[in-house]
Amino acid sequence: MQVIDDLAGAKVHGPSLVTVGSYDGIHIGHQHLLRQMQAAADQLGYHTSLVTFYPQPKAVLAPHLPVRYLTTPAEKIALLSTLGLDLTAILPFTPEMAHTPAAEFAQELVTHLKLRQLWVGPDFALGRHREGNIPTLRQIGQRLGFEVCVVQPLIRDGEVVSSTRVRHLLTRGEIRQATTLLGRYPGLTGQVIKGAQRGRLLGFPTANLSLLAERAIPADGVYACFVWADGTRYPAVTNIGIRPSFAGAERTVEAYLLDFSGDLYGLDLKMEFVERLRPEIRFEKLDELVAQIRSDSRQAATLLAQEPPIQPPKR
Repeated sequence: MQVIDDLAGAKVHGPSLVTVGSYDGIHIGHQHLLRQMQAAADQLGYHTSLVTFYPQPKAVLAPHLPVRYLTTPAEKIALLSTLGLDLTAILPFTPEMAHTPAAEFAQELVTHLKLRQLWVGPDFALGRHREGNIPTLRQIGQRLGFEVCVVQPLIRDGEVVSSTRVRHLLTRGEIRQATTLLGRYPGLTGQVIKGAQRGRLLGFPTANLSLLAERAIPADGVYACFVWADGTRYPAVTNIGIRPSFAGAERTVEAYLLDFSGDLYGLDLKMEFVERLRPEIRFEKLDELVAQIRSDSRQAATLLAQEPPIQPPKR
């Protein structure tokens, strides 16, 4: 898959089916649209391209509102690379781009990606003031030589599958439900940095993860997780929160790998959240905290040992 940050750098040698959007999380709703687009491209013998943005348009258009990402650009690329796309463009979203007329942006897609079909959801719009809605894009397409293909959203439990819905589930610690909508475990990737090292003193050395401030993080609490380190997946217990037993104030994400011994500092880890075990609790005595960590570790080990592999969603 070709990855670019400027449409002018695209190397496309034939007609393309193109989709445009934030695509944060690459959840099963996104996969639903992408698989239909890929199937159509295979039938036509066309290429497939995805155009997305970083930062998200909302971060530029409404900077006073917080933005929480389900995936970093690198994670998004890794997920998209498994879906058969020929090209992914992650374009910088700037105030200048926000003022680009819809027809002008569509012309860029035609010029650089050889756009023949634009694949979008029913509420899609692009361009200055979101002027490029579906009817407008179809008019533009008649002039520029492309058609607009609208895919109805995927529904689960009576609601549309969306990135916003996944974020809401994470903020409530509802990991199993978020996993269903993502088609994989919710994850976090970051570098291990030195923390207060209290876990080591208690006999439970933890890996403290450095994360982007804008990252969507599950609710405070203790979680059963899988953690990938140097290509190996370990069962783990992860604490998210302010460590109230130590009068903490800064929110941290710390994982205790159950079957690991060694130095993790400086490594990039990937956490896969499986289930929330309990909320974060303040303990008055350290021996009570140690006993709870032991209990959490046993519960996580049992749960994770029984965890079946996640099946990819059907087309």
